Amino acid sequence: MSQFSRRDFLESSMFAAATAALASRSGLSFAAEEAVPGSADILRVAVVGVNGRGGSHIDGFGKRKDCQIAAIVDVDEVVGNRQADAIEKRFGKRPTVYTDMRKCFDDKSIHIASIATPNHWHALAAIWAVQAGKDVYVEKPVSHNVFEGRQLVEAARKHKKIVQTGTQSRSNPGMRELIQIIHDGGIGEVKLARGLCYKQRGSIGPRGNYDVPASVNYDMWSGPAQMTTLTRPKFHYDWHWQWETGNGDLGNQGIHQMDIARWGLNEMSLGETVLSYGGRFGYEDAGETANTQVCIHQYAGGRRLVFEVRGLKTEKYKDAGVGVIFSGSNGYAVMPSYNGGTQFDKDGNKVKDFGGGGDDNHFGNFVKAVRSRNIEDLNADILQGHLSSALCHVGNISYRLGTPVAAKDITAKLQGDDEALETFDRFQQHLLDNKVDPATTKITLGPKLTLAGKEEFSGERAAEANKLTTREYRAPYIVPQTADL
Repeated sequence: MSQFSRRDFLESSMFAAATAALASRSGLSFAAEEAVPGSADILRVAVVGVNGRGGSHIDGFGKRKDCQIAAIVDVDEVVGNRQADAIEKRFGKRPTVYTDMRKCFDDKSIHIASIATPNHWHALAAIWAVQAGKDVYVEKPVSHNVFEGRQLVEAARKHKKIVQTGTQSRSNPGMRELIQIIHDGGIGEVKLARGLCYKQRGSIGPRGNYDVPASVNYDMWSGPAQMTTLTRPKFHYDWHWQWETGNGDLGNQGIHQMDIARWGLNEMSLGETVLSYGGRFGYEDAGETANTQVCIHQYAGGRRLVFEVRGLKTEKYKDAGVGVIFSGSNGYAVMPSYNGGTQFDKDGNKVKDFGGGGDDNHFGNFVKAVRSRNIEDLNADILQGHLSSALCHVGNISYRLGTPVAAKDITAKLQGDDEALETFDRFQQHLLDNKVDPATTKITLGPKLTLAGKEEFSGERAAEANKLTTREYRAPYIVPQTADL
């Protein structure tokens, strides 16, 4: 077992923040000779994790004339070989199949690692790939905790690698145009961004002791996480709802909307305070993460990012279910999709619709930056991915430190904050609509945590909260300390 010191973490954070700030001001580009691929070369891609979202990575790179799926990595041999057969049938050449990503990364002919593993592997896999000289496309959230996300940013900068985050909305023309309208004052001064993850999720089945599929290398699948007994019926995907490997829907679907909300607010920090409340309501199962949750992130100047997760049946809010709503002094904007949305005036009249985009834009944007060696060409540089992922993590930290209380206690806590009370009133009505009575059901209320301008907590309960910004890593799957990056 290995535990990182807080000093190492803070030194890493401050150093990486400074280099990132410099890059954002002046434009950080890397000389062409530092890249493996030449401008005319076919980029050889290794897709790491191919059971779910990895299929989209295969499609995104495989159909490009300037890219080739040269390798795939999956700890499930059945899944890996099935995908290799499909790739050969579709694109004419069978990729090499690995179960150990380190052996794949040793291949110097691989230019790009495209990572779509479970969340707990994202940061370490990307760091290993960067250390091996690869450029990286890494899925959201880019980390399982705050510490390792910051380490990935620093590794990318140290090794001068292009690292794109899989938040594809940042490459969609409609979304980019509408965000620019907001930045230019098109809806006035914006004090509130509300992210919504209203996505119905059912029970994942009873907690118990289940067998890991025989084709899976469970030691490698567990990687940085503890190698625990399997307690959920479905091995694949449902890891999202257990803390050891997942981050709940806040860090699964919600990270997309969290990223758009922070982008629209034009914020480049984790804010000043965070408070979260919620619970897992409507059923008892093997899941641990909240299926109904609210996070309130406070920024300077009274600016606020509020995020709502609803996994039970629900109606849309202002015509958005999975989306973002920006409230301004002269109007508002609603983004109900990945591709754009609608601008309204302050009387609710439609001003303009914005739309257009898809995954191809984001993979194409990454390839462009790989060629140019300029991180400013990236629409979703790893620093952006880290900050948005970390917002999800700090919200979950407040929730995980929470205490089950009565609804009236939360109402009392929120007194004097009209917006927060309105959000909580809708939260309670949502529970009632799903036959969960908030008057008799305990709701977990997390502490209001202070962030003090750094990626650490200060003040009351800071010691407990800071422990949750990292984890106990399992050798040899250890996210490196700064000196070892």
